[in-house]
Amino acid sequence: MFTFVKEFESIDFPEAVKRLADRAKIPLDFEKGPGQQQSRHLKETLLQIHEQITQRWQHALANDAAGQIARDYLAKRGLSEEAIRLFRLGYAPEAWDDTVNWARSKDYELPVVEQAGLILRKEGTDRYYDRFRGRLIFPICDEQGRVIGFSGRVLSGDEKAAKYVNSPETPIFTKGKVFFGLDKSKRAILDAGFAIICEGQLDLIACFMAGIKNIVAPQGTALTADHTRILKRYVEEVVLCFDSDNAGQAAAVRSLDSLLASDLAIRVVTVPAPHDPDSFIKESGGTAFQQLIEKAEGFFDFYLNQLCATHDVATDKGRHAVVKHMAEAVHKTNNQVLTDKYAQKAALRLAVSPESVRAEFKKISRPTLATEEPDETPAADEATPRPSLQEFWLLKLLLLSDEHIDWVAAHLNLNWVSHPVVRQIVSTRLTAHRQHTWQGVAALLAELESEAARSLVTEASTDERPIPDPEKTLKGDGNIKGTLFNLREAHIKRELAFLKRDLDKVDLPEAERLDLLRRQLELGQLKQQPLLPLAGPSATTVAN
Repeated sequence: MFTFVKEFESIDFPEAVKRLADRAKIPLDFEKGPGQQQSRHLKETLLQIHEQITQRWQHALANDAAGQIARDYLAKRGLSEEAIRLFRLGYAPEAWDDTVNWARSKDYELPVVEQAGLILRKEGTDRYYDRFRGRLIFPICDEQGRVIGFSGRVLSGDEKAAKYVNSPETPIFTKGKVFFGLDKSKRAILDAGFAIICEGQLDLIACFMAGIKNIVAPQGTALTADHTRILKRYVEEVVLCFDSDNAGQAAAVRSLDSLLASDLAIRVVTVPAPHDPDSFIKESGGTAFQQLIEKAEGFFDFYLNQLCATHDVATDKGRHAVVKHMAEAVHKTNNQVLTDKYAQKAALRLAVSPESVRAEFKKISRPTLATEEPDETPAADEATPRPSLQEFWLLKLLLLSDEHIDWVAAHLNLNWVSHPVVRQIVSTRLTAHRQHTWQGVAALLAELESEAARSLVTEASTDERPIPDPEKTLKGDGNIKGTLFNLREAHIKRELAFLKRDLDKVDLPEAERLDLLRRQLELGQLKQQPLLPLAGPSATTVAN
């Protein structure tokens, strides 16, 4: 039974046990410390609040007079009653205190409802007000179908209002780890052998109701490494289906790094302008959209077409841009066969010899990682090198003491941490601090999925060596401040080395050279900036 659920749902054994226990209404006892028990109780309360407010908003959409504006909007968009019920759409009344009063009527403590992301506290007071007001509500579910967050679409013509308001990150909701619709589409994804990724909730609902059910949508964020690792549990291939406008096409390109890191095959479907999937299905039908999916081209063919469409390939400048961007993209695959294939394809499109494009590809290396956002949850393996001593000290200080955590959160740039596993752990630690969910090292170990990360946390938290004071003139706070100072210095040194390498290229375009020189100047200025002193009566100022 457990094996069947594991394989059918593509989950691990503990999750299979939990789901079967939930269905059988058998309580599970966990051997956890008081902090973890408190955390688990909070999560269960937040899940209960989300389920009950979902029902409240469903009722408001279906029955309240004030919900007519939402009913009219859904009718205009062509959503059926079946779709509204299936995706549990709702309406949050246009009032500042509707959810606040509802929570009081249910005897929920308002600070807990605030942690659920449903209400906010007016600064400097004890008064609360609703986050979602006068909006069409899309419940966001985890893979088990439990509501963990919401996305609210504006219905009025107020140009000042944000089109969408989403739940903040909470103890049960991390937007970079959640797909809208996955709870309903995972079986279809497994059956189809690939997953379609679209941009928005309405696009997904339109596809799903048209019979194209192997589809998901990232929730209010770009595609992350966590997203791709989730999909990798189900399939080996994804089809990107973003809007036909420039923003949608750019989003497809930005997804490349995360998808390649998970070793997923990538295709891209281009919906004819000016359509998005929702409008295309309404005009042409689900069968026509399914045909678009079947004809989706490989990512690098799509990218080459896009580059040739956005750059004038009749000019030297345009040809250089196409070769440069194409080389940077294919180098990320570390696949020489694929690199050579697209050198030949690019040469054909540019009407030049394949040998010349191959030569240019060899000159152009992978873009400097310093320009990329730090990967918050990297997948480390046995080949990952040891962290530097400074990064190890940083980890130890953050795991064993809360004394200067506010200062570190304000001053540490995660780009300074070069080791991927340390960066993941530090990011998780600082996020828990910001969200007031830090429960100690034991809870962190339970949360981390990577064996390398758990091993490093255990080592750092049990290491008995004293941390040397990097700045002998500092007293008390020197360890943490000196550690951050040294990490920043090492980061600047690495960046300057990368810049020097690029500046030494003889055929570097003038615009790129000026941009590199500007970056070089910025790093020099950063090197001269002192780190602010730590707060507290014992803090001392140090000239860095």
